[in-house]
Amino acid sequence: MKLPSYQPDPAQTTRYLFFTGKGGVGKTSLSCATALKLAESGKRVLLVSTDPASNLDEVLETKLTNHPLAIPGAPGLHALNINPVAAAAAYRERVIGPMRGLLPESALRSMEEQLSGSCTVEIAAFDEFSGLIGDPQTTQAYDHVIFDTAPTGHTLRLMSLAKAWDQFLDQNTSGTSCLGPLAGLEKQRAIYEATVNTLADATTTTLILVSRPQLAALNEAERTSKELRALGVGNQRLVINGVFETHCPEDLTAQAMARRGRVALETAQAFIASLPSFIVPLRPINILGLGGLRVLLANDAPAEIQPDSPKAWVAPELESLAQLVADLERQGSGVVMTMGKGGVGKTTVAAAIAVMLARRGHAVHLSTTDPAAHVAQTLAGQVAGLTLSKIDPATETAAYQSEVMQAQGAQMDAAGRALLEEDLRSPCTEEIAVFHAFAREVDQGTQRFVILDTAPTGHTLLLLDASESYHRELQRQTRSTQPEAVLRLLERLRDPAFTRILLVTLPEATPVHEAAALQEDLRRAHIEPFAWVINQSLLNSGSCDPLLQRREQAEQRYLSEVVTVHATRTAWLPWQAEEPTGPDALAHLAASTLSTPLAV
Repeated sequence: MKLPSYQPDPAQTTRYLFFTGKGGVGKTSLSCATALKLAESGKRVLLVSTDPASNLDEVLETKLTNHPLAIPGAPGLHALNINPVAAAAAYRERVIGPMRGLLPESALRSMEEQLSGSCTVEIAAFDEFSGLIGDPQTTQAYDHVIFDTAPTGHTLRLMSLAKAWDQFLDQNTSGTSCLGPLAGLEKQRAIYEATVNTLADATTTTLILVSRPQLAALNEAERTSKELRALGVGNQRLVINGVFETHCPEDLTAQAMARRGRVALETAQAFIASLPSFIVPLRPINILGLGGLRVLLANDAPAEIQPDSPKAWVAPELESLAQLVADLERQGSGVVMTMGKGGVGKTTVAAAIAVMLARRGHAVHLSTTDPAAHVAQTLAGQVAGLTLSKIDPATETAAYQSEVMQAQGAQMDAAGRALLEEDLRSPCTEEIAVFHAFAREVDQGTQRFVILDTAPTGHTLLLLDASESYHRELQRQTRSTQPEAVLRLLERLRDPAFTRILLVTLPEATPVHEAAALQEDLRRAHIEPFAWVINQSLLNSGSCDPLLQRREQAEQRYLSEVVTVHATRTAWLPWQAEEPTGPDALAHLAASTLSTPLAV
């Protein structure tokens, strides 16, 4: 399949660009490279991250805030991060500030509690996001506003909030919500409506779906495309990042990598042909700094990139995943959670651990909170002692709404029931419902091993943060008792004998540094990771392809950094020609060591 290279054309580019897709496909790199290309053509560009786990700072090598900052060396380019926590604090003050001195302290404290939940964080971030689109005065100094969005689930939720809150304002008659008085939202109504209209306007907004030449990423892009069209965002493009071809026919690794990409593109041919589609070749370097961004979209990149001269390098001490499992099983039960940046292989690692524990005779339950998980589902009924589940947000939300209505609605009059139904239509309800299911799964770790393949970093942190605000939300929705699973959740997550957290990463700059930031966040919550897992490594691949040799050399820096700076212990997994599915393939992967021949 021959597709044109992706090159942003200033004359054809709409004012607003959104980059979205499965975690780890290169949204940040492509949005930054696009912004730089437009700025270097003479355009004034504002680049915005709406990702709670943004890594714009690292890619642009500039410390950003929630205000536009000029990027050194790139005249015309400004960037900012929408910081959800700071946005929530500012939002609370906007709502409560005018009432200080007018209401008693007890009333103000009650309002602060009401505005402390994860939904407030989300709507506050959306407030800032919508202000950049719905209020033309905010960005009038720029020709283009480019959004580097969070992983797909967050993007869809962010997009849908405009309509969800607009409908909620239309239907709400009580004047209150999970966000407190609706007056604060009502003031933004015109901006929300303008945001909805702008997102649906093909003359002003383009949605760029980013994928890798991998079937899972392309399937996710197709699902996202359909859901966004349903939300009215129809002007879409597809960019397939990291397309690899080799000129080294005797190199089994390179041939396998190229073949896997071709098969994925051929399988998804109907979707690719359904919208304007482009490719970006795989590059030999980590895309960091303005120089790296220029290489990403360079038309004249040489087909053959000579590797650097070999340097003396001793591989650090790296364990197999099987060695970690041998330690994990000593407790006999408990929770194992895989965390990390989207696209690093958390599902695969979780599934491999589950298979090995089950084959060692343990009762194991494998669960995912990631809407894009798929590897785990291939194990159904194939391993004795292994059970599977998936936390589906829509299903959990419907069950949660039904539970609340049955428990509370039966004792209310018609007006009370109507009020409760209105409140449960709030976008916050899904967040609470998913958290409820998460706590339920953790609770099973008292009797068996529970392996949790969590969602990408930002969403995972929201789930953990929700434990503090969940009690207040339950009280607000008139329930006075909490399930035991919720009451003990934080205690269990902080108990290293009960919960072991594995930080999964790739041997590349952004995944490693994002995992390091996640580790610091976990430590602030008094949760210490058990180990790191470096996945999809080309180390000792034996490739003769110059590009892959360069990438293998680039790994060395990050392997050493993980072992010497970040991790107390580190497991290593090799790059796989085919995604390991099924018990045997997962067990073989877990047993891999640096001396194991690469499976092609």
